[in-house]
Amino acid sequence: MPSGTLYIVATPIGNLEDLTFRALRILREVDLVAAEDTRHSRKLFSHYGIGTPLTSFFQHNEAVKGERLLEDLRQGKSVALISDAGTPAIADPGFLLVRRCREEGIPVIAVPGPSAVVTALSIAGLPTDRFAFEGFLPAKTKGRRAALRRLRQEDRTTVFYEAPHRLPAALRDLAEELGEDREVAVARELTKIHEELYRGTASGALDHFGSGRVRGEIVLMVAPAVDAEFGGEKADAGSLEEALRKLSAEGMPPRQAVKQMAKEFGLPRDEVYRIWVATKDED
Repeated sequence: MPSGTLYIVATPIGNLEDLTFRALRILREVDLVAAEDTRHSRKLFSHYGIGTPLTSFFQHNEAVKGERLLEDLRQGKSVALISDAGTPAIADPGFLLVRRCREEGIPVIAVPGPSAVVTALSIAGLPTDRFAFEGFLPAKTKGRRAALRRLRQEDRTTVFYEAPHRLPAALRDLAEELGEDREVAVARELTKIHEELYRGTASGALDHFGSGRVRGEIVLMVAPAVDAEFGGEKADAGSLEEALRKLSAEGMPPRQAVKQMAKEFGLPRDEVYRIWVATKDED
C-alpha cells in the first residue's frame, strides 16, 4: 500500500484572510489535520467551513502522537500539520515528525504562507540581506543576557520571538548587554487590528514598552553591530583606550567618560568600564 502524504500547511498569523487558496483546498481534502491547539484551529475551520477531523499535536504529546500520525501515513492516509499561527515546525512542534517521514520515505509537501519572522522583517526597515532566527529568548535573566551578549559583534539582523510579559525585561537586558543605542525593532500583533511596529534604540523601546502591560504576539529584531567611529577612526580597543585616557587627562569624571564612550563606540557601559579600569591599572 502506498503511503500517504504529510502536508506542512501555513495558516494566518492574525488576519484570517491570509489563508491561501491552496491551503484551504488541502485542509478540506486531507483525511486528518494535526493542530497545535484544536480549540484555536476550530475558529479558522468555522470561518471557512472546513469539516476535516482535527487532532491535537503539541510539544508535550509530540512523541506519542507523532507515532500515531506516522501509522496513519503508513496506511495511506493524508495528514495536514498546522500550528496556532504561521508556518509549522518553525519554533513550533513538527520537526521530529518531518524527520521521521523523511527517514521512512513518506512524502512531505510544504504549503507555504504566513511567517511571523518574514512578515516582521519585511516592514522593520532593518537589513534583510542576511539575518538569523534564534527562536525564543531564554526566560531567565542569566540565560537571556548570555544569549544577547553573543550578539555584540553579530553582523546580521537577529530575530527573536518573545512573550509579551517578558518583553520589558528582555529590552532591559538588551540595553545593558548591547548598549542603549543599539538599533532594534519590535513588531506586535502583526496583521491584526492593533498591529504595531516600533523602531528605534534599545533604550527607546524600553521606554515605549516598559510603562504598561504589553499585549499580543511579539517579534523582537536586533540590528547588526555597527563599527562605531571616534575622531574618524574605526572603533577598536586601542582607540577606545586612547579616548578614555584623553578624557581622564581632561579631568572628566570616570562615570561620565564611560557613559560618553559607550555611546560613541556603541558598546555596553560595563564593557567600557572594564577597559577604563584596565587603562588605569596600566597607567
